[in-house]
Amino acid sequence: MKYPMKLIAPLKDYLWGGTRLKYEYGKETQLTKVAESWELSCHKDGKSVIANGAAAGQTLAGWFAAEGADALGTNAAKFPFFPLLIKLIDAHDNLSVQVHPDDDYALRVEGEYGKTEMWYIVDCEDGAELLYGFAQEISKDEFRRRVENNTLLDVVRHVPVKKGDVFFIPAGTLHAIGKGILICEIQQNSNTTYRIYDYGRVGADGKPRDLHIEKALEVTHLSFSASSEKKPQVCNIFAGTEARLLAACDYFTVYHLAVKGQTALYAGADSFQCLTVLSGNLTLHSEEEALNVQQGESIFLPAGLGRYVLNGYGELILSKV
Repeated sequence: MKYPMKLIAPLKDYLWGGTRLKYEYGKETQLTKVAESWELSCHKDGKSVIANGAAAGQTLAGWFAAEGADALGTNAAKFPFFPLLIKLIDAHDNLSVQVHPDDDYALRVEGEYGKTEMWYIVDCEDGAELLYGFAQEISKDEFRRRVENNTLLDVVRHVPVKKGDVFFIPAGTLHAIGKGILICEIQQNSNTTYRIYDYGRVGADGKPRDLHIEKALEVTHLSFSASSEKKPQVCNIFAGTEARLLAACDYFTVYHLAVKGQTALYAGADSFQCLTVLSGNLTLHSEEEALNVQQGESIFLPAGLGRYVLNGYGELILSKV
């Protein structure tokens, strides 16, 4: 049975995380900190659970297995696995400097997708920045040498950020989220990360966290990185809401919506949709039910659900393939 599904997100307490997702975004947990909330996930490392309706208590991955491919939509037919992973990320401290492989390398070496991703800056502290690519082209030898002598940060791009900024990070791009940034991340369904530099930190076991230098050398693009920030495109395809197209690529299409009152939307046979509420309170009405959703919650809409209506005031991310 197809209906709007509120999702319970797997939570991750990585050492760099903070408490905003727990106290401001309503993530109920005994964890001291919540670094990541996997809002939409069918990944083996953390699966979303359906919170309402006939399938309540099932994982979303389990529901798909029973429901069939048409719930994903025709656009997803080109993907061998569930295509997306959507996260809220609270970077209380700097994340490691890292890179993700492309599909060809990741499927061959890691047995899962590579990772192209998009970041929407939900909020940030004054002076916050992220790292994105290289300020100049370097060789593999220089890359290795700078990792070994801790001068890598001298040749990467330091990019100031502000609320509402959008960044597209293709696979192979060196990057890092800086401290004091809250992000909504839409990415390929992958958990493969090659850590390059980690500020000398140690893990819960008291040992330095693993680096993956050799693999990173194989997949990192070492050329100069041009402007990383993307300018959202205002679009009028959704009546009754202010909409901006944040990203459109082979892996995902993402919109930012500012709902002010009522707006009618449509989940066609081409793709499922995921609504991630960044602020406010909304009620989603479909033929099946009315569902209240608030800041920090995500709703999965199966492909072919049809028309639905959002009432209320809020800011959300709409993701599809």
